[in-house]
Amino acid sequence: MILFPNAKINLGLNIIRKRPDGYHDLETFFCPVSLCDALEIIPQNPPFTAGRQIIFSSSGISIDGNPDDNICVKAYNMLKKDFPNIPGILMHLHKRIPTGAGLGGGSADGAFTLRLLNNLFNLQLKDEQLASYALQLGSDCPFFILNKPCFAQGKGERLENIAINLTGYEILLVHPGIHINTAKAFAGMVPRVPEKSIYGIIQQPVSTWRAELVNDFERTIFPQFPAIGEIKNQLYSLGAVYASMTGSGSSVYGIFEKGKLPTKVFPAGYQVFPLITAPR
Repeated sequence: MILFPNAKINLGLNIIRKRPDGYHDLETFFCPVSLCDALEIIPQNPPFTAGRQIIFSSSGISIDGNPDDNICVKAYNMLKKDFPNIPGILMHLHKRIPTGAGLGGGSADGAFTLRLLNNLFNLQLKDEQLASYALQLGSDCPFFILNKPCFAQGKGERLENIAINLTGYEILLVHPGIHINTAKAFAGMVPRVPEKSIYGIIQQPVSTWRAELVNDFERTIFPQFPAIGEIKNQLYSLGAVYASMTGSGSSVYGIFEKGKLPTKVFPAGYQVFPLITAPR
């Protein structure tokens, strides 16, 4: 069985306060988009080949670290603990979503692993139960269980589905090949309570977003990596109605009126993806 874990972009992101547990309270709007990985799981035959319950492999973008620590493997082991009848599996992940880019690719892979295992082995877990498991993998993993446009609060796990209409627009995503460590990005942040919540701004016309919808991470990331800020400026110069870095970076997207998506060639080494919103 194959699923295609999709990326997300953040429409605004406010870091509101530091929590006693060391995390931060934030508010943001998650929007699923069409850029995706591919995840395949099949039962082992014979079971537990070479004595291993899971054999994991990957292709595409290189994944750093020990494969046993991959979030997809962690998702399998977590469900296997509560559902011991899940058989041994072969799992292959083809990575296309850039890492360290603010696109949630790793979180999507972990959440989609839970969804795929649930479907493949008929575990009959509801979305609420899958979201609870997903939260143990990461703060924004529950979003990819719902996988619909959502206003998010808390660590990113408190979700409210809100419909937005971007049918008259197209999105261009630019990734400059810079890897941003999320923990380090948070370390440089000074929390603040916004004058106006993203909840209200996102329901206004897109034409008003440029003046009001901000990503707080831009305040610390752009000075460290001027090339990322320059992408945002270029997207506006090319006619974007709204442009922003997504998440803690380093990808930047521009929202353009339909039919006005630019064809500008960005510097060598940059990846450019035309996107559509991609609800579940």
